[in-house]
Amino acid sequence: MPLTFDDLLDRARSLPRDGRRAILGIAGSPGAGKTTLAERLVRELNGDGEPWVAHVPMDGFHLADAVLDRLGRRDRKGAPDTFDAAGYAALLRRLREEAYGDVVYAPGFERVLEQPLAGAVPVEPAARLVVTEGNYLLLDTGAWARVRPQLDEVWFCEPDEEERVRRLVARHEEFGKSHEEAVAWALGTDQRNAALVAAGRDRADLVVPDTVLRDGCPAAPRRGAGARGCARPV
Repeated sequence: MPLTFDDLLDRARSLPRDGRRAILGIAGSPGAGKTTLAERLVRELNGDGEPWVAHVPMDGFHLADAVLDRLGRRDRKGAPDTFDAAGYAALLRRLREEAYGDVVYAPGFERVLEQPLAGAVPVEPAARLVVTEGNYLLLDTGAWARVRPQLDEVWFCEPDEEERVRRLVARHEEFGKSHEEAVAWALGTDQRNAALVAAGRDRADLVVPDTVLRDGCPAAPRRGAGARGCARPV
């Protein structure tokens, strides 16, 4: 039987066991639909009753532009070494170990400013499942190798490649790039990063195909749409 979104909901519900908190990772290339999928999972799982699922994106661990300028990496923002990978792994470990303690505050990411925001994402002790998503959850080099052991499962988003690039260009345009700049970035920096991400596909527990990623979502991002829902696949 083909995989459906309801199958994903059932699988996610089953992850917390023996009263402990579980962490689900959603990986994929830039523009693959990771955030869209994560937000829909969290929204529908929490629709069961009292909120018990939290969403913690990896993007909050982007290095600030001032740091990237100092390191000479601003022109390839989004590459593995433009994130605080060790900090991200440490947060995941803390979320697992402090499941019954205080609220854990994770950093967020403001896409209009394209800057991380400290303490923007509260994870309440009641959260039995944390959904985290990002490009490099399956990368096995450097500090990124510390991430996978903290995750109960990792799902890999595999959209139609032409559609992924088209949506990515549209997203860059939405946040201020000209069409030419958006295409150059999507086919340059983003594509190099996508190749790194794709190399980890076989280490995923589940591959989510394009048919499921598109289920219930519009084919194209809407200009000016908010962060929730299906508007901006990332």
